[in-house]
Amino acid sequence: MAAEVALARRESPHRGQVLLGFAKLAQAEMPHTLARLKDGTLNEWRAMLLLRETACLSAEQRAFVDEELCADPKGLEGLGTRRLLARAKQLAYELDPKAVVDRASNAAKDRTVTLRPAPETMTYLTALLPVAQGVALRAALQQAAVALIATGDPRSRGQLMADLLVARGTGVPMSTGVEPPAVPVAINLTMSHATLFGGHAAALVEEEVVPAEIARLLAAQSLTGDLQTWIRRLYADRHGRLVAMSSKQRLFPQGLAEFLRIREQGICRNPYCGAPVRHADHVQPAEDGGQTSAENGQGLCEACNHAKQAPGWRQHATDEGIETITPTGHRYLSHAPPPPGWRQPYYVQVAPGRYQLVA
Repeated sequence: MAAEVALARRESPHRGQVLLGFAKLAQAEMPHTLARLKDGTLNEWRAMLLLRETACLSAEQRAFVDEELCADPKGLEGLGTRRLLARAKQLAYELDPKAVVDRASNAAKDRTVTLRPAPETMTYLTALLPVAQGVALRAALQQAAVALIATGDPRSRGQLMADLLVARGTGVPMSTGVEPPAVPVAINLTMSHATLFGGHAAALVEEEVVPAEIARLLAAQSLTGDLQTWIRRLYADRHGRLVAMSSKQRLFPQGLAEFLRIREQGICRNPYCGAPVRHADHVQPAEDGGQTSAENGQGLCEACNHAKQAPGWRQHATDEGIETITPTGHRYLSHAPPPPGWRQPYYVQVAPGRYQLVA
């Protein structure tokens, strides 16, 4: 059901799970919050924050907070999000201080490192750490950066802290120039031959679009640096579709699975899902005679692959793409993105029966 909610709202499967969980709890334990959401006094974001702040309480305690904060719509007038959350936290602590303390103590279990794209071919590397570890890490990087600046290093403190983090995290030597240190990591840089030899069509680094000049610079740095570099060629037909590969194996071999991931440009094929590809999946299941081939394959995230195995879900390949039919009968079509540097041929009519290729 969460996957169906996500498709209906044009959101990711993870968001569908969050929304479904919120709807269940709001319906059962927070009727006043649900009423304020319906009449527009609360928006969806603030209502879900209230649910998050009361997650450590029992159902009876959560209902008390719900009544205290949201029973009267006038009590929410002029109340900002921060003040609303502060009141919710205060009530939660008054009702069950031990649960609130335990929740804070258990938060360290959620420590993790995430990566998300940033503009201009950059990324945000985020570490969720307990406050002591986070402060200590930043202080150590800052102290080392200040020491390097004192020796005459031309980089700014922020640049040095970033380069020190890369060097210490990967084990590569710390660079001495203004450029960041080169790292031995496997990334897929996909570009057309026209871009490689001076064209202007964009390329891809994993699933991120990069300008042609940046793509050529990345390739040149990899080849000229003291790193092992592999170049793999992918071929497209005249329609811009990547050349198919096939196998008689039940599971997708590594090369074909990697082909599917590259074809999907690293992003789950399911509509509206932006999660990374984790599984190589058969559109028509292998037990139903589906072939282990590029035509019958797709790259999916783990959640979408598991969702389509539920009763009532169907998929089949069409000339337009892969059609997904949910248990409620709704249909959704997905397309593999075209390779970088390719565009649909565009013709204009110049005379009766005569057409000219424009682009």
